[in-house]
Amino acid sequence: MSQLAQSILSQAQSLPEGGLLSPKEFLHLGSRAAIDQTLSRLAREGKLLRVGRGAYSLPIQGRFGVRPPSTESVVEAIESTSGETVVASGAAEANALGLTTQVPTREVYLTSGPSRRLKLGNREVELKHGNRWQMLLGKRPAGKAIRALIWLGPEQAPKVLQVLRSKLPSQEWEAMRQARAGLPSWMAKAVSEVAIG
Repeated sequence: MSQLAQSILSQAQSLPEGGLLSPKEFLHLGSRAAIDQTLSRLAREGKLLRVGRGAYSLPIQGRFGVRPPSTESVVEAIESTSGETVVASGAAEANALGLTTQVPTREVYLTSGPSRRLKLGNREVELKHGNRWQMLLGKRPAGKAIRALIWLGPEQAPKVLQVLRSKLPSQEWEAMRQARAGLPSWMAKAVSEVAIG
C-alpha cells in the first residue's frame, strides 16, 4: 500500500463514525489526480465508502460484518465540516411526533446547503435545499413541530396544533409562537388562533 493510501486510511480511522474525508485535505501529500485515484482505489477495494461527490467515509466493522456509517453520524459530520444546517424532513418529524402513522419510505433531510444525494451502502439519502423558515428553531422540538406542520398542510393545521399544544413542553410551544413572524402566513395565523391553554 502506498504512503498516500496509508495516510488517507490513517486519517479516516482517526475520525468518529460518519466522519467525512475530502480530497482537498490531502493536497499537501500529492497532486489532486494522485489523491483522487487513491481515494477511488480505496473505495473500489471496500476500504472507504464514496458517500457523495468528493466525500468519503470509513465503513464500520461490526459484530455482523461491515456496514456503512449511520445516516445521523454522516449528517452530523456534514454540519460540522460545512457549517450547514441539516434537519429531518416534515414527513419524518410528523411520524416522530406521532402525528401520522405513515412511515417515510425514503430518507430525506432539509439542508441550508446545496441539494444532493448521499450513498450509504444500499441506502440513498436525499439532502434537499430548504427555505430558511423550514429550518427555524433547528432540531429542537418546536422546530420539528414546524416542519411536521408544513408537511401536513393548512387543512390539518388546526387539529394538529391542538395536539402539538398538549404534547410540546410550554417553552417549546412559546418558542413556536415567537417564531410566527418567520413562518408562512397560513401557519402563523393557525398558530395564533390556538388558544393559550
